[in-house]
Amino acid sequence: MTVYFIGAGPGDPELITVKGQRLIRECPLVLYAGSLVPKEVILAANPDAEIVNTADLNLEEIIARIRAAHERDLDVARVHTGDPALYGAIGEQMRELERLGIPYEIVPGVTAAFAGAALLRRELTLPGISQTLILTRHAGKTAMPKGESLPDLARHQATMAIYLSVDKLREIVAELTPHYGADCPVAVLHRVSWPDQDGVVGTLADIAGKVEARGFTRTALILVGRVLQPEGFPASYLYSAEHAESYRQHANAG
Repeated sequence: MTVYFIGAGPGDPELITVKGQRLIRECPLVLYAGSLVPKEVILAANPDAEIVNTADLNLEEIIARIRAAHERDLDVARVHTGDPALYGAIGEQMRELERLGIPYEIVPGVTAAFAGAALLRRELTLPGISQTLILTRHAGKTAMPKGESLPDLARHQATMAIYLSVDKLREIVAELTPHYGADCPVAVLHRVSWPDQDGVVGTLADIAGKVEARGFTRTALILVGRVLQPEGFPASYLYSAEHAESYRQHANAG
């Protein structure tokens, strides 16, 4: 018996991995994270499977269902949104499974930052502009560890993806502007990759007003960085003539 923590992707049901899709079809118990997981993903389960929406269950209740499945030697598909390793709250679940001696695996998924980049048709790392992507959030009920506040991270001027924080957008703008500049491009993407996805693009100077006009208050991703509207950057070494020559020499030597 195994518990599979499966990333269902950011919203588009076709963005789940082949492995994740197969496990959902095969597992006799499917526990999924409420409205965050596309219904099409859950409908792919075996008709005979037990399907449980865990939105109203606490950790103890979720673990109790998994433990009961373990006692019956039944595999469990524990389906989370996006990638379960990022703000998936799987750490405490895995800790309990380890305490109980219940085996588990993690099946990665597509996180919203990458679906957002695809929607915007942008590369999040560009030579000469940014070679670093920071995935983070604004402090809320979960406090940020020392050194991980937005102003601390913004000093790097790297591309930044900010999750779970659109309701604090004006605070975020105030914290980022001294480091990125008021003209730095920003995109706020609401329910990215879902059928009703929406978004706005602006700068740190005007993005808060644009978002408020659209009424985005939750389920939105904030992307910040010069890569969103690049004006000029050198081509990647990957496609340079020098790299091609080096690759050919290496291949011939082999």
